[in-house]
Amino acid sequence: MDRRKFVAMIGSALAAPLAGAQVPAGKRKLGILSPNPAPTPEQVASSANLAFLRKQGWIEGQNLVIERAYGGGQEDRLPDLAAELVRKRVDVIWALGPHAAIAAARATQTIPIVFWGVGFPVETGLIDSLARPGRNATGMAWFTGIELATKLIQFVREIAPDVRRLSTISVPTIYRTVAGGELTAPSDVVNAARSLGFEFQRHVVRQRDEFDAAFAAILKSRSQAVIVSANSLTLRETPRIVEFANGNRLISASDAKEYVNAGGLFSYGPDIPGTILASFVYVDKILRGARPADLPVEQPSRYELAVNLKTAKILGLKIPQAILIRADRVVE
Repeated sequence: MDRRKFVAMIGSALAAPLAGAQVPAGKRKLGILSPNPAPTPEQVASSANLAFLRKQGWIEGQNLVIERAYGGGQEDRLPDLAAELVRKRVDVIWALGPHAAIAAARATQTIPIVFWGVGFPVETGLIDSLARPGRNATGMAWFTGIELATKLIQFVREIAPDVRRLSTISVPTIYRTVAGGELTAPSDVVNAARSLGFEFQRHVVRQRDEFDAAFAAILKSRSQAVIVSANSLTLRETPRIVEFANGNRLISASDAKEYVNAGGLFSYGPDIPGTILASFVYVDKILRGARPADLPVEQPSRYELAVNLKTAKILGLKIPQAILIRADRVVE
């Protein structure tokens, strides 16, 4: 699906309920399963996803009950939270990220699951295939791959041709499987950096108290640029990472635009809010009676380049005009 078709799909979904579809009589119950801290009341009130459901005719407190289960940053709580949603007999579980999706799939083989941000959903046992999920789960897969990592590093080279030493901050890409095993994913940034001839070091963090050690190692390696792989942990720690990078005059980039919003130099990656919203299209369909086994799993199709000129000024960089022309958003 190209960018225009993706935007049209989301635009039409937001504009009106699905053609010819009436909201079923009676209440439906939606379970939200997330490893993140619970949102504030203000964040809930301004949620684009809930606004979408309202426009589709689902009104919380009237015909829709929402059971919210947040892990507070502790992924080991997800199995118990998933089991609680099952006990509450929700009609569909929306699961944020791979750990939530696996916890939900282990907790139930009958309640529909819509996942977001899951890599390798076939290999981890969530679905049979992308085209025909075949089980009780579907949603938005997260296949970025080496092409995205290569693009990020190529942008670093365009912005600062003299950069030779590169580091990355990442969380181990070990996926749990529904059957109880583990799947180790390849490091796309490692492969991309080496293929492009950079001196490269990978700094792994598993929890927030490991960032200071990663920062010290990056400085010791005399890295000139840092790539930050987006996941629930690094997104929560984005302000801290940005402060470190800018304070030490390091070029920094991420595959999440939230990084630029917080003051990072640039980002290139999937439209995260747009893909989350697309997954709620499936929530709406399932609440109306669709079966997840019949809804093909989607992958990100829209990628955005964002550049922060304020940060470039702090770093003493001049962003090439060729990049500014391609940018979807420029912070000035």
